[in-house]
Amino acid sequence: MASQQDITRIVVGLGNPGQQYARTRHNVGFMVLDALRRRWRLPPGRKGFGGVLCEARDVPGLAVRRVLLLEPHTFMNLSGGAVLDLATFYKVGPPDVLAVLDDLALPLGQLRARAEGSAGGHKGLADVIRALGTDRVSRLRIGIGPQPPMMDSVDFVLQAFSPKEQAVIDEAAVLAAEAVEQWLGNGITYVMDRYNRKSPKQDQTP
Repeated sequence: MASQQDITRIVVGLGNPGQQYARTRHNVGFMVLDALRRRWRLPPGRKGFGGVLCEARDVPGLAVRRVLLLEPHTFMNLSGGAVLDLATFYKVGPPDVLAVLDDLALPLGQLRARAEGSAGGHKGLADVIRALGTDRVSRLRIGIGPQPPMMDSVDFVLQAFSPKEQAVIDEAAVLAAEAVEQWLGNGITYVMDRYNRKSPKQDQTP
C-alpha cells in the first residue's frame, strides 16, 4: 500500500486562457497556481493535457512527493476534459484532486473550502464534476464579489479587478496557496476548519 507521501495529487486552477483574460475575476484559480509556483520556486510549466502543466516533485516541506499543477486552457466551461485526461494518465482518483476557483457569491478575498457538493452555478467546476463522474471533488473558492446588482454575471466575472481589489486578491492568492499546502498535508476537513470565512483583510472593502 502506498504511503501518504507517495500519493500523487492534482491541483487544478480554473480560468480562461489568453492575455485578455489574464487578470480578470474568473481567473483567480490561475492566480493561485502562480502563487504556488512562486512559493515552491517552480518553472512556468509546459503545454500538455489541454493546458499548462507544472510538476512539483520533492519540494521541501510538502507532505507529498509529487503535486501536479494544471491550468486547463480549454476555456472555463470545458475544463473537465483536461482534468480527466491528466487524472487518468497519472492514475489519480477524485479524492486526490483539488479545484481552485472564483466565487462571485463570496466577499472579495474570502476563502471557502468544501469536500463535495454541487458546482453552485460555476460552469468550470460543473464540467470537472461531470468529467470525473462524481461531486466528491474537493474545491477551494476565492471570493470575487460583491456583484453589482444591475450587472450581468458574465460581464462581471470577465471584468478586471480595480487596483485596490487586485491588492486584496493578491493577498488572497497567497493565503489560498497556504491552504493548498494544508490540503496536501492535512486534508480538506482541516482546510475547512482553518480557512473558511477567512480573508486577507477582514475589514477591507473594494
